[in-house]
Amino acid sequence: MILLNPKTETFAHLDPRSREIMQKTVEYFESRGKAKLKSDSHERLWYADFINFLKENRVFATLLTPAAYADGDPDTRWDTLRICDLNEILGFYNLSHWYTWQVSILGLGPIWMSGNEAIKKKTATLLKEGGIFAFGLSERAHGADLYSSEMALTPLAEGKYVADGGKYYIGNANKAALVSTFGKNSETDEYVFFAVSPEHPNYDLIQNVVSWEGYVAEYALNGYPITDDDLLSTGRDAWDAALNTVNVGKFNLGWGAIGIATHAFYEALNHAAQRNLYGKWVTDFPHIKQLFVDAYARLVAMKLFSQRATDYFRCAGAQDRRYLLYNPMVKMKVTTQGEEVINLLWDVIAARGFEKDMYFEMAVKDIRSLPKLEGTVHVNMALIIKFMANYFFNPGTFPEIPKRDDPADDAFLFNQGPTKGLGRIQFHDYNLAYDGVDLPNVSLFKEQIGTLKEFLATATPSEAQAKNIDFLLSLGELFTLVAYGQLLLEKYRMDNLDNDLVEQIFDFMVRDFSKFALQIYSKPDSTDKQMALCMKMIKRPVVDTERFQRIWEQQVYALKDTYAMNP
Repeated sequence: MILLNPKTETFAHLDPRSREIMQKTVEYFESRGKAKLKSDSHERLWYADFINFLKENRVFATLLTPAAYADGDPDTRWDTLRICDLNEILGFYNLSHWYTWQVSILGLGPIWMSGNEAIKKKTATLLKEGGIFAFGLSERAHGADLYSSEMALTPLAEGKYVADGGKYYIGNANKAALVSTFGKNSETDEYVFFAVSPEHPNYDLIQNVVSWEGYVAEYALNGYPITDDDLLSTGRDAWDAALNTVNVGKFNLGWGAIGIATHAFYEALNHAAQRNLYGKWVTDFPHIKQLFVDAYARLVAMKLFSQRATDYFRCAGAQDRRYLLYNPMVKMKVTTQGEEVINLLWDVIAARGFEKDMYFEMAVKDIRSLPKLEGTVHVNMALIIKFMANYFFNPGTFPEIPKRDDPADDAFLFNQGPTKGLGRIQFHDYNLAYDGVDLPNVSLFKEQIGTLKEFLATATPSEAQAKNIDFLLSLGELFTLVAYGQLLLEKYRMDNLDNDLVEQIFDFMVRDFSKFALQIYSKPDSTDKQMALCMKMIKRPVVDTERFQRIWEQQVYALKDTYAMNP
């Protein structure tokens, strides 16, 4: 079974300590029950009991401390596989609880990437004591525009400084043990990262900027004293730490979306299967079956792609930076697919999805936030487009990436190196994944890819089109679908996935490719040749009613009543 079911999942792919953490986390939520989950959400209660649970079970200390600072504990390491598992579980139950985990990961990034050994050892101790962390990057007037940061660190003398300025939209900044804060040296204009404590009297916690269980702070530093002991990085190192931390953190957003959409799927299916309208069960209506099968195929694809992207992330190194394409796709593509899954399910569950006792009521709100955190979809698409030329026309040679489910410390994540030179990154030939897969919808999709490559080679976007982000976004969506399908087919071979499932996935992939081709066709600045090639890309998926019925009966409807959260 691909989708998470907390009631039956054994986490057998994990080592005993990791398995214990996942099972205890499930038990924490299930023992509190759905009524308490919803009540706390509606009352916007800070989840102090969850923070205590994390402390008592040393969850963050075990999962978020690199092995080099584990103090001899063999179970303590930064292991992306199990981090993704906890992401999915927390998203499944409550995104606000996921959020305190997510922003702790962001806050820890600049610390673990720094050369300040004393503060890294202090952080390991704070994690053991149950500390959470925060990432002080964005500002009210500039968002995450690092160039425009107004947080000022002013040198005094003998390794002493004073910090002044404000930060905005900073999760956990009310209770964090340390807040990694980005700013500029007021004398040299160099970038700098330094650590501050919310407990200090010169730290002004202004407000929670959202109406939510989580705390997303606006804070100000007013003459906050800093010493060399508090400095994490300066200059180019600080800049790289900011972007490389986001590389690590934004990967989590896709997994949060997978968790949300999975829980919503179970709830919608259970509701529809138990509802009789006009003498028929709702799940007997053809359009309801279509909505569920489409939602299921998209949801399974989200998880399969993210699992395979995790392999690339864990195998990354200075000579293999392919993860820099797949990571923003997990953030951008998977989270927007999560929105699509919720939209499909909402057409089934309808007005019931607004009701206060339903998980769905939380899901429809929370799923919208994920594409908008850690860089909007537009920002991540702009990054992805930088890889398009080399991906299609200049492949490199790399060893095959294996399935990475081993319990290992992913130390490279905190030594990613400079963030420049993205346009020089190479990828292996995507045809290796597509060749030899003789399935009707996959073959149609390969035809669409061939036409896209012809488009790029013979109807190359003009200089004006290349500067038009609206045009590039649609083109980037086509490119993203190719890479999405590539990793899905790698999983198909690796895990011996069911042909029916893969064909149903590529049914929506063909439709999505056609949709984005039509968008480019409709752009006011598209040329005649570009429009002709876009029309050539538009395909109708291969219809196979027997395959559809098998997917419905054996994989979708079979999930009816297999999960419902404890009341």
